[in-house]
Amino acid sequence: MTTFYTVIDWLMVFGYWLLIAGVTLRILMKRRAVPSSMAWLLVIYILPLVGIVAYLSFGELHLGRRRAERAKAMWPSTASRLNKLKESRRIFATEYSPVARPLFQLCDRRQGIDGVKGNQLQLFTTTDETLKALIRDIGLARHNIDMVFYIWQPGGLIDQVAESLMAAARRGVHCRLMLDSAGSLQFFRSSYPSMMRRAGIKVVEALKVNLLRVFLRRMDLRQHRKVVLVDNYIAYTGSMNMVDPRYFKQDAGVGQWIDLMARMEGPVATTIGIVYACDWEIETGKRIFPPPPDVNIMPCEQESGHTIQVIASGPGFPEELIHQALLTAVYSAREQLIMSTPYFVPSDDLLHAICTAALRGVKVSIIVPRGNDSTMVRWASRAFFSELLEAGVNIYQFTGGLLHTKSVLVDGQLSLIGTVNLDMRSLWLNFEITLVIDDDGFGSDLACVQEDYIARSTLLNAKEWQKRPFWHRLLERLFYFFSPFL
Repeated sequence: MTTFYTVIDWLMVFGYWLLIAGVTLRILMKRRAVPSSMAWLLVIYILPLVGIVAYLSFGELHLGRRRAERAKAMWPSTASRLNKLKESRRIFATEYSPVARPLFQLCDRRQGIDGVKGNQLQLFTTTDETLKALIRDIGLARHNIDMVFYIWQPGGLIDQVAESLMAAARRGVHCRLMLDSAGSLQFFRSSYPSMMRRAGIKVVEALKVNLLRVFLRRMDLRQHRKVVLVDNYIAYTGSMNMVDPRYFKQDAGVGQWIDLMARMEGPVATTIGIVYACDWEIETGKRIFPPPPDVNIMPCEQESGHTIQVIASGPGFPEELIHQALLTAVYSAREQLIMSTPYFVPSDDLLHAICTAALRGVKVSIIVPRGNDSTMVRWASRAFFSELLEAGVNIYQFTGGLLHTKSVLVDGQLSLIGTVNLDMRSLWLNFEITLVIDDDGFGSDLACVQEDYIARSTLLNAKEWQKRPFWHRLLERLFYFFSPFL
């Protein structure tokens, strides 16, 4: 009997080490950043069982078998739509500014489509003006309304949006609503899903959280896009979730969320519609066919209007494109680079590019919120401040609430706005969307918004920063260790 238990013990020990060796080999075989690999290996060796469970749950990009198959299967039809769209040559830009040309060339080669011109573009800097404009457009919709959001939380003006959407569905407008399961938890626990479905709205819970499938699909892979399409001609996107900041996360102690949204009219709605169709097919398995753009909607006098490129990222879309786009934009800067983000946990490559820009004489400014709803991100982001300050980067800490705007402005000409945070999760994991605009007029508008943010911020003093307490430095380095996971 003693021999039997001895054999069992040795088998358990052998299995334990075999499991660790197998996961180690799996980590080493995956092509990923060295810091990320080292972080995972350290977690697994220090806390083996916890580390192995964590890695199998969050360490790899598991979209799930069915979604992965749908993502692979959708590309032939998507390529066909893009080729059909290219027949409308009149809507595509052929000339770009020198600072924007490298980025648009990258997007064209990786996504197979140029930027589209002739778009009307309007920036909204407050939630009220965004929601009121959206309610008006929903009220005028005649054919279809398609929405996707990470968070939809009932309350305040959001309930008016819901009512207008249900009224549109009742009068025959085809309405689709796709919401992330984790982000919109309160919505799916409310009465709104059943009310909307009774009104005729197709409501889809994207990437449904299911602990029973934790090893079959990565649970922290989220649908982070914020998009509204109306009649295949009007489009909205930006950083704003479908929440009223007066009712959202009031107990977080960071103030109201500050967002930026863009309202567009023109051919860009067609390219955003293709992205939405891909998301819908990946999630539901059902294919929708956005109509081709009507070239008559673009008057001749608008042909040289706003030129916009849409970058879609996430599983099933061109890998690492948003990261490459940000690097290209930063390296294109010659005079000025302004970036705003609520969560600043950059990759080593992006951090190096930002510091290099400052060292070669570019005036670089980064605007982040002083308070943050994520304690881990707040401390991890501070670990990068010393290196940025040494390179000459201006770091502004916004004090007027939680600055949630994601924006990049290069030399007053090239603008990037959308849903992408400067953190690992947005750069490598989530479904995101970014607009790239080549226009000095729009750049001037964005600069005014960013200057307003800076006016409501405090500039971080390098000398004062060096005097921060030792325990602050310790926490920064501790949470920096987890930066590859944030």
